[in-house]
Amino acid sequence: MPKITYIEHSGKEHVVDAPEGQTVMEAAVKHAVPGIDADCGGACACATCHVYVDPQWVSKTGEASSMEQSMLDFANDVEDTSRLSCQIKITKDLDGLIVRLPKSQH
Repeated sequence: MPKITYIEHSGKEHVVDAPEGQTVMEAAVKHAVPGIDADCGGACACATCHVYVDPQWVSKTGEASSMEQSMLDFANDVEDTSRLSCQIKITKDLDGLIVRLPKSQH
C-alpha cells in the first residue's frame, strides 16, 4: 500500500498508508490529518483540500484539470506546486508522495 507523507505548516509529519484508487484527500480525511478540511467531500468545488506537492513528485501527480485550476483561484497562497488533493488519485507510483499543507484552508 502506498505511503503518503503530509507535512503540516508547523512541520509536523503524518505518514499514512493509502490504498490505490483513493485520493490524497480521502486518505487524509480517513486518517484525520489536520489541515485538510475537504468541505465539499472531494467534488472539486471548494479548494479546502489545497496542498503543495513536493517538487520531486509534481510530474508523477499529473496535470491539474481546468476545473481544478479554476478552484485553486479560491485557495490561499497558491504556488506553482499547488494542487487540490481531491484530484490526485493514489497509485503505486505515488508510494512515498510528500505533500505540504498551507497555513490555512480559508
